[in-house]
Amino acid sequence: MGLLHAFSWIRRLAYRTMLLPLIAGAVVLAAGPQGLAQEKLAAPNLNLPGLSEYANPEAPENKPLANTSELILEAKLKEGDPDIERGLVWRVFSPEPDDNDKLPLVASAKGGTISLHLPEGSYLVHVAYGRAGATKRITMHKGTRHESMILDAGGLKLNAVLPEGGKIPEKLLRFSIYEGDEDNANDRSLIIPNVKPNSVVRLNTGTYHVVSNYGSANAIIRADIRVEAGKLTEATVEHRAAQVTLKLVRERGGEAMADTAWSVLNASGDPVRESVGAYASMVLAEGEYVAIAKNKDRIYQRDFKVVSGQNEEVEVLANGDYEPAGDESLD
Repeated sequence: MGLLHAFSWIRRLAYRTMLLPLIAGAVVLAAGPQGLAQEKLAAPNLNLPGLSEYANPEAPENKPLANTSELILEAKLKEGDPDIERGLVWRVFSPEPDDNDKLPLVASAKGGTISLHLPEGSYLVHVAYGRAGATKRITMHKGTRHESMILDAGGLKLNAVLPEGGKIPEKLLRFSIYEGDEDNANDRSLIIPNVKPNSVVRLNTGTYHVVSNYGSANAIIRADIRVEAGKLTEATVEHRAAQVTLKLVRERGGEAMADTAWSVLNASGDPVRESVGAYASMVLAEGEYVAIAKNKDRIYQRDFKVVSGQNEEVEVLANGDYEPAGDESLD
């Protein structure tokens, strides 16, 4: 029995000896990540500036509107009209020029009626509505100020037609609007170039000189048009012109010859249009013309007539023996 008891005690001792390293390793593994985490989370030694405990609501830097007053701006086309709700551009300037001799811009906004906050003092307020505008000098004091600007403006809508209401392709039609200064008719100031047909242009009340171009040659119509405040003026001018295509051919109905230089002269011999190519397309005012074609150092020409609204193709024969066809006439 003594021997058996001793053997059992040795077995228990050996078993405990085997478990001891395992238990110790587990303890190290459990403690290891926690120690590493503590190293990673250690706060760096930073020299941070002092922070105030709170932001003082009464401090000037926290009350940007404290020394300003509200300015409410609205605009009308004319006295008694409703306020314009959109499309306005507002600018507020200081009345004193800066070092570059320009008025400093104090504030700007877009839309209809607006609200601004400005310090006490004098300002120049400008409002633009398209090409119409008005400027007013105001002085701000304590309290809210309400200012209504009268633009004294209207709208202008332009179009052009051929005789008997014939339509003109919009891509070939443009308008230019000039000041209507009758005392200086030969040196008018251009207000708006390249106005598309049927577009509305906003202008101050007054008379304007309108130039309509059909094509880019000599089909030009001029008119003086009056714009009334609060009204849309629609004006339609009439062009007496047609589209013409020139081509140099070896025989009637033949293919156009490439590399041809074209010159078109009016009845007085003045050049109207020049171009290079197999075809020369243009819009010409009603009247008589001479087409001159140069190809490979040889020159050919033909007289032709433009009738308003009758677009046509004009052939110039390269053999010089061109004979009129049908009702065509050669002068």
